[in-house]
Amino acid sequence: QALQARIRPHFLFNSLNTVASLTRSNPELAERLIEDLADLFRACLADSTDASTMADELKLVRGYLDIEALRLGERLQVDWDVEDMPEDTTVPSLLLQPLVENAVYHGIETSPTPGTLRIVGRQRERFIHISIENSLPPVGVKTPRQGNQMALDNVRQRLESYYGGSAVLTTNSDDAIFRVHLVIPLSWRHR
Repeated sequence: QALQARIRPHFLFNSLNTVASLTRSNPELAERLIEDLADLFRACLADSTDASTMADELKLVRGYLDIEALRLGERLQVDWDVEDMPEDTTVPSLLLQPLVENAVYHGIETSPTPGTLRIVGRQRERFIHISIENSLPPVGVKTPRQGNQMALDNVRQRLESYYGGSAVLTTNSDDAIFRVHLVIPLSWRHR
């Protein structure tokens, strides 16, 4: 519930400012942005014990990234490779969006140069592997944000609650890329 209730105020204010700037120049785009925001809030305010599908989770992430793309423009490059994902698989709600938001917030947004976010999903035997990678600011560039691992810890706790010890979230990084890797069972009965 703590994870679902958390929406960064800067994201909300920036999104509303973007909507306000688009209402006259591009009302159709402003309307689509409001719909994406509504979907995101609906997911954040839903019962935390509700399950979702991978298709719904990917749709939510796409909506979130559409909002951020309007604000960040060419600074945000997104590379999707999820065609092999079993979209009807049941997963915990808000599984991917917080991880993608972290990637944008800590990696792309803080960099003075354009950055790439890569989302890859594969089915391997009885597991789904999801990788979220974001480029990091160039070496030597000071960034004002230090992560506190809260979103990662919250997702880990939700995975433990939903899958027991059958799901894993790992992270690694080098000078150029930060990676989050999820491994979740393909079919699972929620406890």
